Amino acid sequence: MPSLDATTAEREVARGAAALTRAVGSPGWWFRPSGTPRSTPTIRAAALASGYRRCVSYDVDPEDYRDPGAALVRSRTRRQVRPGSIVSLHLGHPGTVEALPGILSDLSSSGLRPVSLATLLRD
Repeated sequence: MPSLDATTAEREVARGAAALTRAVGSPGWWFRPSGTPRSTPTIRAAALASGYRRCVSYDVDPEDYRDPGAALVRSRTRRQVRPGSIVSLHLGHPGTVEALPGILSDLSSSGLRPVSLATLLRD
């Protein structure tokens, strides 16, 4: 998304919001841009035009979308995660699904617990 012009970004966000609305009845409350851990002014404007008040960033990216395998997804997550981290995971990938129980165990062993975004952001 960071390389899209304003018109294309707005169209992409609107298309995604419409797909979510069809699938689950709502576009959701937050927008997480694809292809970047941080939003840009163009992305934020496009998100706002589709009704998203907040863009969400992440600080842990185990690059699970590259399908490196469950062990690597787990170790990358364990190495990067800190209190308050937002982890970018893609549950459509088998290695991510396989790694998730271990990731949750690692969090617990570190004294951390997963929470919803609403809880983390205190909305």
